[in-house]
Amino acid sequence: MVEMIVLVGLLALSFCITMAADHSPLQDFCVAQSNSQVLLNGLACKNPSMVQATDFSFSGLHISGNTSNAVGSRVTLVSATQIPGLNTLGISLVRIDYAPWGINPPHTHPRATEILTVMEGSLEVGFVTSNPDNRLISKILHKGDVFVFPIGLIHYQRNVGKGNAMAIAGLSSQNPGVITIGNAVYGSKPAISSDILAKAFQVDKRVVSSIRSKF
Repeated sequence: MVEMIVLVGLLALSFCITMAADHSPLQDFCVAQSNSQVLLNGLACKNPSMVQATDFSFSGLHISGNTSNAVGSRVTLVSATQIPGLNTLGISLVRIDYAPWGINPPHTHPRATEILTVMEGSLEVGFVTSNPDNRLISKILHKGDVFVFPIGLIHYQRNVGKGNAMAIAGLSSQNPGVITIGNAVYGSKPAISSDILAKAFQVDKRVVSSIRSKF
């Protein structure tokens, strides 16, 4: 099982290298120096002579995430924070665990395309095209199936099997970012005016207040 996860992860990352959204590196590697105060688009580099194999490795992706939450899923991210050697390479990886009927809510990655492989269970996946069509493109995936979510588009996954499900996904950025639509709209700080949300969603302000209370 662990070997399969590693193999799929490497394939996903190899795919992402060919379509990375981040800038191409100008050196062999730029291992992130976590305590640096330098601000730049990425993380400052450690002295190459101080780089170790541990800067390019991570352990723990075989461990299931805790899905005991409101949406029934857990995302475990492997980025330059977890693997300093990923800095400037334009890739990252996630493991997503789903409880039965759990969802990874509608969200976007503003800086990355995502390629997802189902490792266990069955998932309904989909993304929505941009205005004016707003077309939903969706599919039921089973173990071994792969699906791509284009950069910036709203997408989701839902476990449609009777047991737990798990997927591995590669992303074409070391810092893909994530904007969960419900959290962003109803949980912003400070809050977006209820008048604006009521008009945008064509609902009564009491509905907006009721939804907002859950965020």
